[in-house]
Amino acid sequence: MTDSEVKHNLTKHGQPKALYMLFMVEMWERFNYYGMRALLSLFMISTVIGYTKETSSKIYGMFTAMVYLTPVLGGYLADRYIGKRHSITIGAILMALGQFTLASYEIINPHLALATGLVLIILGNGFFKPNISTIVGELYEPGDPRRDSGFTIFYMGINLGAFFAPFICGFLGEPHDPMNALEAYKWKYGFMAAGVGMIIGLIWYLVSQNKYLGHIGLYPVGKNKDESAEQNAAAEKPLTQEEWDKIKAIFTFVFFAVFFFAFFEQAGTSLNFFAKESTNLHPVLPFIGEIPLKASYFQAINPIFVVLLAPMFAKLWIKMGDKDPSIPSKFGWGLFLQGLGFTVVAIGSMFIAQGPVSALWLVFTYLFCTMGELCLSPVGLSMVTKLAPLKFMSLFMGIWLMASFFGNLLAGWLASFYESWSLTTLFSIPAVLSILFGIIMWIMTKKVKYWMHGVK
Repeated sequence: MTDSEVKHNLTKHGQPKALYMLFMVEMWERFNYYGMRALLSLFMISTVIGYTKETSSKIYGMFTAMVYLTPVLGGYLADRYIGKRHSITIGAILMALGQFTLASYEIINPHLALATGLVLIILGNGFFKPNISTIVGELYEPGDPRRDSGFTIFYMGINLGAFFAPFICGFLGEPHDPMNALEAYKWKYGFMAAGVGMIIGLIWYLVSQNKYLGHIGLYPVGKNKDESAEQNAAAEKPLTQEEWDKIKAIFTFVFFAVFFFAFFEQAGTSLNFFAKESTNLHPVLPFIGEIPLKASYFQAINPIFVVLLAPMFAKLWIKMGDKDPSIPSKFGWGLFLQGLGFTVVAIGSMFIAQGPVSALWLVFTYLFCTMGELCLSPVGLSMVTKLAPLKFMSLFMGIWLMASFFGNLLAGWLASFYESWSLTTLFSIPAVLSILFGIIMWIMTKKVKYWMHGVK
């Protein structure tokens, strides 16, 4: 199948069939990552590792930051030397090895298993993450109005895996009684489940890639056999002034995204600790009775909201047509809605002196944060494929993901104050700053749209 045939091989919903193949691969990769992430901070404060919350928050923040720094290198190597498809294979193998290494803490020193496993996952994500996203972008012709909706559907795959992961990996890996010697070592089963998920995704990818993708992403930029000599030569030309303006717009979006992700990533640390220590994990429901919960289960709230809301947002962007909000406007809404979410948990934290609070405080926090996420994160992925120069597409996807690098560094730093600040103060900072940055983004809309040169 040629690249052109791939782009016009559509489902009944008008999206390329290859989108749904990549949807499945990304779903299993995110199952792998979020299953591990739901356990990581809790594993580090367990008797196996024995870190304090402050130390585990800093390590967690550094790990999740580095996961989003290596895509810059992975994207560059894919663009220039390896090709996107081979990079995805390398990344999937490294991430699976990382999970199994984390699970090996009974065989080797637990601290060595933790460090080695996290390094392998960091490197693997660098090869995988930027390249699968840019391949999604290559499924569409320039100016195709389905692109934002396509990325929103793809993003639903990300979160479908992230939804199941905390339940399965949390059920298998998080001990009910961490002080019980027999249960203290259950963590390995959660990490192994995450690794198996990545293997399933890799097998699906290797079996189906040629059928659905043709030559898309198979070669480094400028070496695609399906492209004309003129297209390949264009990949080597110097950047134009218009392309430099678009790069300015990309870096502007990256800057604002740093602060979005700094607060959004509290889910794995401060909000995770809040779920474990300040939330009623034994709610009693009418006609059902008591439902025992685990803190790690709360990591599934955000992805299930994405799965439920993403189709609505995908349809909304298409139905709005010419009235579809600009990318800067969507970013502003993303930040503003996240600010509302943290306002909810900041208010809820005022009542913990009276005992554990209702889980609904976290549910509504994640609801607003998810709506903000859908206005910003998939739109950001789509934005890069619209604005980045062709020959540096994966590199700039890596730069977009680098927003999460700086965001996660800030997230770990902020969460390290969990025990020294009041929770109301801790959660009020993201609330106020998110709303403020959203307003600033709206003010800058006209200037950023000028740099985008008509790209919508």
